[in-house]
Amino acid sequence: MKPPRVAHVVATFPPYWGGTGNVAYYNARSLAARGLDVTVITAAAPVGYVDGEDFPVHRLPTRARLGNAPLLPGLIAAVRDYDLIHLHWPFIFGAELVWLGCKMAGIPYVVTYHHDLRADIRWQFGPYQAAIGPLVLRGARRVLPVSLDHFAASPMRRHVPSARLGEIPNGVDTRFFRPDIHGAAIRQRHGIPSDAFVIGYLGAMDRAHSFKGVPDLIDATAQVIERRAWFLAVGEGDLRASYEARAADRGLAPRSTWTGKAPADELAQHIAAMDCLVLPSRGHGAESFGIVLIEAMAAGKPVIATTLPGVRRVVEDDVDGFLVPPGDVAALADRLSWLGGDGDRRRAMGMAGRAKVERLYDWPRLAERLETEYAAVLGRPVSSAS
Repeated sequence: MKPPRVAHVVATFPPYWGGTGNVAYYNARSLAARGLDVTVITAAAPVGYVDGEDFPVHRLPTRARLGNAPLLPGLIAAVRDYDLIHLHWPFIFGAELVWLGCKMAGIPYVVTYHHDLRADIRWQFGPYQAAIGPLVLRGARRVLPVSLDHFAASPMRRHVPSARLGEIPNGVDTRFFRPDIHGAAIRQRHGIPSDAFVIGYLGAMDRAHSFKGVPDLIDATAQVIERRAWFLAVGEGDLRASYEARAADRGLAPRSTWTGKAPADELAQHIAAMDCLVLPSRGHGAESFGIVLIEAMAAGKPVIATTLPGVRRVVEDDVDGFLVPPGDVAALADRLSWLGGDGDRRRAMGMAGRAKVERLYDWPRLAERLETEYAAVLGRPVSSAS
């Protein structure tokens, strides 16, 4: 039997590297490797960019764009060519078109619920989410949050019956992020001592991601008693200058490095240069999981995160990392000091994290779970191998 055609619909996609687009990319690539007939539908690429994936990418003309929200009128017609649609939420201006196109053509769809709207755009798009969110979620055959813990605290949860609710977490490329990758070259490039205890942050530094809590990490690092402590910040954004000024004000200038945005093919080496990675997020809603946490775990690094819904389920406290209350600088500094003084425990935590990632977050394993979800919705096998 010919496998059904499945399309992932997402607002952003490479060459723009963002969490939602990355997940759609790896979902599609892993499903294609399993023999599924899978396509990604997304916005037009920048001039000169050529898609080179192992699956088709259907680029639609963009009539308008507000931030990462493209208006793609062609979505209504495009979804009719498929047997099942997989929508990645949030997709402002796109989710309602998928709902309408699927309703008109009688095509089922499922939704990955990545996160609620960020606080900085909630004032602008809150009414949109309140009106469109329930419509789209109620029409989905399955809603698959990346974290049920996060979704349970979402205002959208009440619109999804439990019988149609599942969970497919974010994943990580365990062949790219590995414990055997060395970070010595990155340390040498940036003048970081080989014996430094490197506290790492990897992420955006713009106003849209101010909820990441970088100021808390700076303040905590300044309190770490380990004299070899060094702060390595990998990322870019319009708040970077203010963060650097804060670090200097706290006396960290001589022992901090700001690399800017790292090339995608060097992310693993930058994580390898760290002794631990910290995600000190404050705001609930937009932070639903923390992909960077499982990337660091895959690299064999212990992590520290906050007890936000969703994020707190990624880290097993005192096993593969630590959890601290959001905004609790003293608690964060204490855990960092503890890690800095016990290299054997750091390595044990790192290996525990790697084992967990291989078990729970490897993309091929998640693709198998997605295939099961698709087959249940369609009532038949969905891959050529099935």
